[in-house]
Amino acid sequence: MSGVGKILKKCMGLGEMRFNTGGGNINWYPGHMAAATRAINARLKLADLVIELRDSRIPLSSANQDLQPRLSYKPRVIALNKKDLANPNIMHKWVDYFDSCKQDCLPINAHSRTSVQKLLELVELKLKEKIAKEPTVLVMVVGVPNVGKSALINCMHQIASSRFPVQEKKKRAKVGPLPGVTQDIAGFKIAQRPSIYVLDTPGVLVPTISDIETGLKLALAGSVKDSVVGEERIAQYLLAVLNTRQTPLHWRNVHNNTLKELQNEIDDKRDYNIKDLLPKTRTLPVASNVHYVEGVAKEVQCALSSTLSEFRGDLQDENELEMLIEKQFEALQKALKISNRANEARMMVSKKFLTLFRAGKLGPFILDDVPVVTSKLRISYNSDDPFLCHF
Repeated sequence: MSGVGKILKKCMGLGEMRFNTGGGNINWYPGHMAAATRAINARLKLADLVIELRDSRIPLSSANQDLQPRLSYKPRVIALNKKDLANPNIMHKWVDYFDSCKQDCLPINAHSRTSVQKLLELVELKLKEKIAKEPTVLVMVVGVPNVGKSALINCMHQIASSRFPVQEKKKRAKVGPLPGVTQDIAGFKIAQRPSIYVLDTPGVLVPTISDIETGLKLALAGSVKDSVVGEERIAQYLLAVLNTRQTPLHWRNVHNNTLKELQNEIDDKRDYNIKDLLPKTRTLPVASNVHYVEGVAKEVQCALSSTLSEFRGDLQDENELEMLIEKQFEALQKALKISNRANEARMMVSKKFLTLFRAGKLGPFILDDVPVVTSKLRISYNSDDPFLCHF
């Protein structure tokens, strides 16, 4: 557990909390996941290659450790999805890290045909010998919930349709903003000669996540439903990460002139009611909506940078960090124009704040730290150090 995790364990009152299947503080493991995990394990034996989809913001935390021993014996490509939300200055270090572990890795955006096309080219390259020998090839896509598997499958469909227009109509996978949309294993044909089938699997997590910070990262990325962990707890974790990294001070330096201008204009702006930061319908955003959300994001950045710059305490002290986070909740409530009289105002603040982060409006982030690769890599699995190379 990192320093942030140890501080959070105290200042957030987490105690000995665990993400587990048997009740306790957090019981998050749905029944369908156990069945899906068994089905995935059974079908892994038939797969010629596995695309393991992970979240670019949490390249390690978004790996299902229970599947790693089995995946290590299969040809595999680790696709780091949502690269548009990840810090590009750090992303290349992760690619170098996986390369040092002799593991193929490619950052992608599952909604970009160009990006997915590069992934398919890498898959075909790894299957070149297999394709030459076998008339049918099976590729399996696995990953934690809400990592973008169904979006990837649909993009593969679009590419396959343009390459093989005579193919029969293919069923599209369901795509949703919440984890758990896909609950059954479904096969999709994406190529004719040779016949290449892709299995879209449900997102599954391990039954028990013993590390609190890993569980909070998964919740922050949306792989665990907010209602299970609690929006306020997730928002507290995000604030603790931003503060210990001093990210708001970076915002102040980058947007100094803009933030000062916004600070002067905040009181003059008309009141508005924030029901949703993003449109619910799948319509193209109009310019006013885009500017509106960007304005809200900058006001949030201004609020957090001001509170952190005025802070004179020790960020490594859990009590002082807790007091700072309390002040920041108050500042966020003002920035988001949420009335003190509103019921569950703190919950509303947390939801809006998390929405901004997840949409990338607060900037690109990578929450996991790049591991230091030792000169002698040990690729054996054990519970205390699952894959020294952290596949």
